[in-house]
Amino acid sequence: MADVAQRAGVSRALVSIVFRDQPGASEETRRRVLRVADEIGYRPDSAARLLARGSSRTLGVMFTVHQTFHTDLIEGIYPEAERLGYDVLLSAATEERSQAKAVEALLGHRCEGLILLGPDAEPTYLGGVGGHTATVSIGHRTPHARVDVVHSAEESGVRQAMDHLVALGHRRIVHIDGGRGPGASERKSSYRDAMGHHGLAAELRIIPGEHTERSGVEAGRLLLNERDDGRPLPTAVLAGNDRCTMGLLMALTRAGLAVPRDISIVGYDDSHLSHLMPVGLTTVRQDARRLAGHAVRCAVQRLVGPESAPREAVVEPRLVVRETSGPAPQPPR
Repeated sequence: MADVAQRAGVSRALVSIVFRDQPGASEETRRRVLRVADEIGYRPDSAARLLARGSSRTLGVMFTVHQTFHTDLIEGIYPEAERLGYDVLLSAATEERSQAKAVEALLGHRCEGLILLGPDAEPTYLGGVGGHTATVSIGHRTPHARVDVVHSAEESGVRQAMDHLVALGHRRIVHIDGGRGPGASERKSSYRDAMGHHGLAAELRIIPGEHTERSGVEAGRLLLNERDDGRPLPTAVLAGNDRCTMGLLMALTRAGLAVPRDISIVGYDDSHLSHLMPVGLTTVRQDARRLAGHAVRCAVQRLVGPESAPREAVVEPRLVVRETSGPAPQPPR
């Protein structure tokens, strides 16, 4: 025990010589301290060292627990942050923990920059955060706020999906709205434009919803009830995101409908969830790694040039055709 205490004392006395790279330490002393530190399990407190220098070198990431696409984004944030010499600290928003509270926790931990995944807070709040901390929003545009924005070209993604369905002969194409979800407003507007472009304005229909499985289930039940009342089903549905698509697919298949024989379904995100479905999901792929990489670089660049004007980075999405979309069903003769 005395030997261990003696070695610990040596470590406490000399470890700063090694880990602060002080020039007065001989090579033999450095090796001795490193050996003792290894034996007693010492690890340098990187956070304390960086804060002593006035910099945390940490990017805070606010995400929503149940949004599966956020997981894909986080996987892309880590390697780019590490490449640029930054650590990442996560803070989750839940049904009982607001996004504002998640953001305040990150600020309390001295994060130098913030990356907000699909924030739905008021622009005035986001503008206030961006006014004193380098802040980047992924997926949600924040006009008039001092926040950099990274998002997919939603118009292009929806257009690709709609062109695909129309080419398959679909006319009664319904869209399930994503509510306040990231990109939802742009996707709804793009759906309207695409229906008009294809001469289908009379068939336009938007079902209110959210980016959740429950929303997809409720939309499916609505359509099934209408069918039971004698109204025709749509031949295709463009859902707000993949989570909504999963709920819709569940409701329709449990009612005995075959996808895509009876109805085609297209999602949005191509999150890892889309690969867990029993049927390969046709969906618009957002490039999570590119979005994440842009966001990290924007945050770091804003730290270097905090006075620069807000920037916007747009990543092109791509339709991925799998098994949930097929030719429009022919009317009975």
